[in-house]
Amino acid sequence: MSVETIEKRSTSTVRKPAPRYKVLLHNDDFNSMEYVVQTLMKTVAGMTQPQAVNIMMEAHSNGLALVITCALEPAEFYCETLKSHGLTSTIEPDE
Repeated sequence: MSVETIEKRSTSTVRKPAPRYKVLLHNDDFNSMEYVVQTLMKTVAGMTQPQAVNIMMEAHSNGLALVITCALEPAEFYCETLKSHGLTSTIEPDE
């Protein structure tokens, strides 16, 4: 009987983290501050009122605010949901 040597290859692979995307909220002159806060809280699970108020105020003051940074599919979902509620939102790669 011969003993075969089984060559064991390294199974550890370096996984690149999935690219992340920023969901941005743009200021508008149409929606009330309260509506924007409520929409943010409904759209992003777990977002608190103080967080939503901070995002709304940043967009109001600076014209643009970061809502959340996440993988592409959820980013697209958040962006489209915000748009469907009449808010202006875009996504861009997180660099």
